[in-house]
Amino acid sequence: MTYQTDCTLPAELLEQIAQQGFDVLPDLIQTVINAAMQLERQKHLGVGPYERSAERQGQANGYKPKTVATRVGKITFDVPQVREGGFYPQALEKGLRSERALKLALAEMYVQGVSTRKVAAITEQLCGFEVTSMQVSRATIELDEQLSQWRERLLGQMKYLYLDARYEKVRLDGQVRSAAVLLAVGVNLEGKREVLGVSVSLSEQEAHWRRFLQSLVQRGLAGVELVISDAHIGIQQACRAVFGGVPWQRCQCHLQRNAQAYVPKQGMKREVAADIRAIFNAATRHDAETLLAQAVRKYAPKAAKLANWLETNIPEGLTVFSFPDTHRRLIRTTNSLERLNREIRRRSRVATLFPNEASCLRLVTAVVMEISDEWQTGRTYIRLDNL
Repeated sequence: MTYQTDCTLPAELLEQIAQQGFDVLPDLIQTVINAAMQLERQKHLGVGPYERSAERQGQANGYKPKTVATRVGKITFDVPQVREGGFYPQALEKGLRSERALKLALAEMYVQGVSTRKVAAITEQLCGFEVTSMQVSRATIELDEQLSQWRERLLGQMKYLYLDARYEKVRLDGQVRSAAVLLAVGVNLEGKREVLGVSVSLSEQEAHWRRFLQSLVQRGLAGVELVISDAHIGIQQACRAVFGGVPWQRCQCHLQRNAQAYVPKQGMKREVAADIRAIFNAATRHDAETLLAQAVRKYAPKAAKLANWLETNIPEGLTVFSFPDTHRRLIRTTNSLERLNREIRRRSRVATLFPNEASCLRLVTAVVMEISDEWQTGRTYIRLDNL
């Protein structure tokens, strides 16, 4: 097989995609990961193909086929080898990490006898073979060690901290319960996002949030200048206990949605939404507070509950005005966590029901770990070098 020296897809493969649609997806995955592994070996050796250099760290030694069962079928990859040993490309493992976690979550349901025939069929389809209890046990131990090391890694200085929670169905003592999945994302001093941690528990109460935030601090989280979240009472109480005087920004999107519950007439909803939007988009905090006072006076005669709600709650969404103009759009909401939640939902809805909290934590960790890796190697999220 001839390998490219970058990850550009061959023109003929792109033409295949245009003609055949996603039926050609296995070939696409194979090409991309093979190219990434080839680049990884070049970096390890310190030279490109057919290059000579005194800095060479070893000799390439061909390729070894490895067949992996994925959701789009079995794919055979060509894993680059190094004659001196000690090299194994991480590109393949990173690309399949979330896939493996999903398989394990489903496999656990299968071997524990708590799944339906439909789930068992999905398991076999995804894994490509019938899963035994011993196989699940071995794979789970290996994967859990990797994921645990990532969750317990040391942290550092973070300028902004986003907090959010979602819920997943977990079986406990024969009952189906909703487990809270807590997520923390930071913006580091390079202006890049990083998933700092994840925790799963059958409660999103203050005690769970406090333990979670304390664990972040114990791992070295420091320097936080602003916390962004919704108004969940557990988050607020835990932040006050753990982060003391760090300012809090209430998510403006959540505020906009919350306000609609206090609008007395359907016909007023657009008008109210526009007034709140104008407050949030004001040039300065003084301008925002002026517009808020006008809105309170405007709605007091015809929607007293709405007016009172606006006066009490909207100021919690104005903390962002104390920060640089160029940052406000990105730190005034928790929308930056939407992709995390979307990916978690996409993977977890296949499983439908997790047999325990550990299984849920395994899958969620694998998903957010993969996305966090992408963020760290991708573009800068917020420019901090001009402050």
